[in-house]
Amino acid sequence: MRQLVRTAPPALPAVLRAPLSISAALATAVLVALGILHFHDSGLTGFDAALLPSIDGVRPPWRYVALVFDFGGEPVGSAILIALLAGVCWLVHRVRAAVLTVLGVVVTVAVTTVLKPLVGRTIHGEFLSYPSGHTAMATALALVIGLVLTERWALGRAAGVSLALGVALVAGLAMGWAEVALGAHYPTDAVGGFCAALAAVPATAWALDRVADRL
Repeated sequence: MRQLVRTAPPALPAVLRAPLSISAALATAVLVALGILHFHDSGLTGFDAALLPSIDGVRPPWRYVALVFDFGGEPVGSAILIALLAGVCWLVHRVRAAVLTVLGVVVTVAVTTVLKPLVGRTIHGEFLSYPSGHTAMATALALVIGLVLTERWALGRAAGVSLALGVALVAGLAMGWAEVALGAHYPTDAVGGFCAALAAVPATAWALDRVADRL
């Protein structure tokens, strides 16, 4: 097992290290800034006030679509998705990516779990909402897929960054929309969850590679 991890392709492709470090730093800044802005806040202002009335409370059939996305962020749904992605990575001999699938999501969700009581933002009067754990989880999984495809297809920096951040953005938008549509989060909660994943996954991948290279 140690040999498999040590010789496996990197979790964070070399061409993505610098650009994803920059995006992670920017995402961290946005995550912190929004947390400060909405510290112990439960009101609708600015971006949330503009978007929420047109998104919240969607009706069927779109509500059913939102519920499907939402299930993917629930414990059972997320466990299935993580197992599937980790299994595929293992089968194509991307052992570090398989480990990152689990660790990346765990670290990302841990960040959102710690931040929620610290920020103290609530929705519907009692539910801690910032940042969105569902959105963070979906973004994290998509970002891992982007990293794997970048390495497997030997993409250059521009193509790799576009792919990795592109799939992460699509997943984040889809899950974020679902959470807001179902009334579980404010739009800025979704932005915070997206940023949490952009900050946590590259850092976890970098740390994983450092440890694996020293085995």
